[in-house]
Amino acid sequence: MSFKNIVRELKEMRDVIGSMSRRGVEGKHWRNCTRSSHIAPDVPPLESTTEGQWAHLPPELLLDIIRRVEESETSWPARTVVVYCASVCKPWRDITKEIVKTPEECGRLTFPISLKQPGPRDSPIQCYIKRDRATSTFRLYYGLTPSEDESDKLLLASKKIRRATSTEFLISLVADDFSRASSAYVGKLRSNFLGTKFIMYDSQPPNDESFEPNHTRSTRRINTNQISPRLTAYNYNIATITYELNVLRTRGPRRMNCSMHYIPISSIQQGGTAPTPKSFPHSLSSSHSIKQSEKPSHSNSTIKDSLVLKNKSPRWHEQLQCWCLNFKGRVTVASVKNFQIGASVEDCYNVSNEEKDRVILQFGKIGQDIFTMDYGYPLSAFQAFAICLSSFDTKPACE
Repeated sequence: MSFKNIVRELKEMRDVIGSMSRRGVEGKHWRNCTRSSHIAPDVPPLESTTEGQWAHLPPELLLDIIRRVEESETSWPARTVVVYCASVCKPWRDITKEIVKTPEECGRLTFPISLKQPGPRDSPIQCYIKRDRATSTFRLYYGLTPSEDESDKLLLASKKIRRATSTEFLISLVADDFSRASSAYVGKLRSNFLGTKFIMYDSQPPNDESFEPNHTRSTRRINTNQISPRLTAYNYNIATITYELNVLRTRGPRRMNCSMHYIPISSIQQGGTAPTPKSFPHSLSSSHSIKQSEKPSHSNSTIKDSLVLKNKSPRWHEQLQCWCLNFKGRVTVASVKNFQIGASVEDCYNVSNEEKDRVILQFGKIGQDIFTMDYGYPLSAFQAFAICLSSFDTKPACE
């Protein structure tokens, strides 16, 4: 059979995979992930699934087929075929996960865990955010700008919730379920009353071996039957975003600092690496009930010399009478929300000037409720999205 026929049959597997029986919340999440071209992270296929004639191929042949599929389908929605390969059965899944590289290595997003892994070093991954004022939701899509047929790849979604003393942005893999008890929940962003300080929480430990479960600070009890067994019961404090107060009320852009508690400064030095999770958590505590907590950032596992990001200072344009930054055509509408951030590192850390000048994340407005987001190493899509969400909150004390 020709290679084209193989790819065609893989595409036809979508209907079979989408109709598979799943238990409880996993069924709902699987159907949501199928519609968005994701697969449910690290959930092995049921043994009763009809495997078909491709399930028992020789490993060498299977490896060659999946490698050729992965190399030929480099962009969405065509890259959905790679996801289908991982959805056939366990041997296909294991080989696909072995072949598919991280965004840092290949510059592409494939599985949901890619959203928690650092972006590429050379060229940024280009995305855009659509804001819905009526529902207070924000959706992150993969692509330069919105397409005419609205078929762009949904990466993450967030819902803004105002509370008495703070604002929270709940972040999910899907656009219709923001519950922390959901298998789609990936983290949140919480602000203080003034909107000058934001804490970024991840649903999983930033380093797999860094944390031991404890129940010292609980907010509510959750029965293990109500949540996916892949999720931890904690929100881990992984970053702090602060905006400087504008006491004198002078004109000018916002001044932002991001302290990434678990990304070391060494990650941007020559030969350095950033934390790269390989999968979502598989299990919770074995007790009958667990407590949902928020882990403080001053845990023993916090990195001593953590990376600090700072927004780049714009210049004042006399003719345009506004502050300007070079977004290289990716931002077209002036807004106080627009920013570029890079590493803020002292000379003693031996970080090259080129690395200091590199834009790690840029965010800006291109239309009514549409914003671009371009990010790169060492930030992940989740971290970059959370930083951009902080720009949407009201900050009367900073402007």
